[in-house]
Amino acid sequence: MKRSTDLDREGSLGKSMKEKIKQFIVTEILKDPQRALADDEALISSGLIDSFSLVDLALYIEDTFGVRVEDTDLSAAVFDTISELITFIEKSK
Repeated sequence: MKRSTDLDREGSLGKSMKEKIKQFIVTEILKDPQRALADDEALISSGLIDSFSLVDLALYIEDTFGVRVEDTDLSAAVFDTISELITFIEKSK
């Protein structure tokens, strides 16, 4: 039997994380609640999110999902897409 932390990104846990992260980004960072974000849309490398917003997003991830985000994690390798963020959160739990 799978535990809830073992669900893949398409599982219910992943989906709720995904929706929470997308909602935070479009409402708090982009200030455009009607904006749709794709799971694989580049956030940092496209310039959509700047370094100040990246710190805000990292703090949100820590507070909401109870994971520690180290300074070295604040990079496009970890934070560039919603899918990468979900993978990071699941591995950090």
